[in-house]
Amino acid sequence: MSETNREKAFRWMEGIWNQRQFGVIDELFAPNGVGHHEGMETHDVESMHHFVAGILEAFPDIRVEVDHAIEEGDHVVIRWTAHGTHIGNNLGVPATEAEVSFSGMTWMTFDDNGQICEGWDSWNQGALIQQLAQAALVR
Repeated sequence: MSETNREKAFRWMEGIWNQRQFGVIDELFAPNGVGHHEGMETHDVESMHHFVAGILEAFPDIRVEVDHAIEEGDHVVIRWTAHGTHIGNNLGVPATEAEVSFSGMTWMTFDDNGQICEGWDSWNQGALIQQLAQAALVR
């Protein structure tokens, strides 16, 4: 039995963010896939690797919990919560060593080959920036 798009979306979230299995990007992100992220876009597998590396540089211990998922046709939408420690520069804020938590949603569209051909990430940047700024003031 083949893997459903929902199962692939869960594997994407778990594999990349919690297990650091970066081969999941090569396997599930289409060669010409497009990712729309807060403040930037990715246009291929290499730029998706770069995007993930940037997040992990800032939050090397990040963990993502899937709170809810909906699948309809070629689309999977996941609501998630992330937790991590701010060790590197992110959003223009130098490392604060603060433990942060923020929530967001990822919308994935799968092509006929079962790969993510387009995706949208949206997260609560305001809450994240507020946590980082507050931690920077305390330091």
